[in-house]
Order: sequence, then structure tokens, then C-alpha cells
Amino acid sequence: MFLASKFVEANITERNMKLEQVLAAWRGGIIVSCQAEAGSPLAHPAIIAALAQTAERNGAVGVRIDGPGNIHAVREVVTVPVLGIEKTTHKDSDVYITPTYEAAARVVASGADVIALDATSRPRPNGETLPKIIERIKMDLKCPVMADVATEREGVWAIEEAGANIVGTTLSGYTAETADRKDEPDFSLIERLASRLSAPVICEGRVRQAEDVRRAFAAGAFAVVVGTAITNVDWLVRHFVAATPNVSKQTSAPGL
Repeated sequence: MFLASKFVEANITERNMKLEQVLAAWRGGIIVSCQAEAGSPLAHPAIIAALAQTAERNGAVGVRIDGPGNIHAVREVVTVPVLGIEKTTHKDSDVYITPTYEAAARVVASGADVIALDATSRPRPNGETLPKIIERIKMDLKCPVMADVATEREGVWAIEEAGANIVGTTLSGYTAETADRKDEPDFSLIERLASRLSAPVICEGRVRQAEDVRRAFAAGAFAVVVGTAITNVDWLVRHFVAATPNVSKQTSAPGL
């Protein structure tokens, strides 16, 4: 029992040291989500790594990367903390951002410093539960966890009950319950989470301009993730093409 207790204490100490280092780097900064649409010519590890390297060179304090291959390539060229995810779909669940422990293990093995996962109240694949996945991530993988949520209730539960270290507003506007929140970042959710939790609150989702960043920090955000507005070249081209006289001949841009 004594040896087991010492092992648990060592795991907690190592995990806390990593978390403190990541938070020191991220505080008050921009994390750039470097992802490409499926089928895009940009969807290649070398290109994702170049985007991440460019983000770091221009002041980003971290990068959010999808998929083990991309994470591994990015880890080779950046020094800022990597927030890793794996998007996978399952027939029995709408959860697709790091939905299982196996997905989380692949993310850590590829070099991520923090794992982000869907922490909404939706059922997970294979009957897995969020608290159990987070427990295994912390004990077996020794990696901090960011909970991607859509509501205040989910955020509070993810931190206080499920054991996540960080909470992000990533999925606000992308669940049935929050589908009406499509116009701007969910500043109200940031403010409510920041006022209730001692854990860092990350603003993510629909950050389109510098003013959004300023408003997010004013609302209490610890850091801000910007993705499409910086790195989704496919969307950006469609967005500007949609403003041309030839718009009827082109593919119009979907909402950000």
C-alpha cells in the first residue's frame, strides 16, 4: 500500500508540474488551431506543421492540432505547448473530439502536452464515461485535460466532478441545446464559467477578429483559441469569393 501510494503521489506531482508549465506559457495569449478541412490540399502533416511553426514565430503561445500524424509533425518543429485532439466518428455517438480513452492515448503518444476532449453531456461511444476517461488519462498518461463544453452546467461538472484541469467554450453553438449561438464567441458563457470556477477558462469558437479577442479577455478568458480566421484557407477563400459579382458561379462560404 505504501509503494502504491508513493506511485500515485509521483504521478500527481509530475502531472501538476506539466500543467503549471503549460498554463504559464498560455496565460493571456493566443493559441492557434492549425487544422485543414477533410479533402483539402492543406490536409497534410508537413503543411499543418508549417502553419504551427508560423503561428509560433508570430507570437502564438500554443497550437491546437488534430490527429496523431499531425501532432507528431508539429511536435518536431515547435516549442510551444501542443493541445492535441483526435476527431473520430462513431455510429453510436455524436461525440467526435477525442471520444474514447484509446483516442486520448494516441494523442499523448504522438507528443501532445494537453489533451482536449468533448465534455458535453452527450453519450460517448462504447459506453465510456467522461470521469473514467479523465481518471485514466491522468493516472496512466500523466497528461492534463481540457474539457470542450457547450454550457455552463457541463463546464462546472467537467471541472468539479469529472476532474478536467481546463475548460473551453469550444462546443457552444455546436450541440442541439446551443444551436442558436452562432453569431459570435459565447462571451456570456466565458464570464459565467470564469466567475464560478478557479480553473482556467479558454475561449474557443467563432473568434473572427481582434475585437473578439479583447472581449474574451475582458469576460475572464485565460487564453483564446483562434482557428478558422487564421488557418482555414479553404474557408477564407470561399468567404471572399462569396462577396464577388461571380458569387452565383462559386461555392458560397458556410458560417464560421
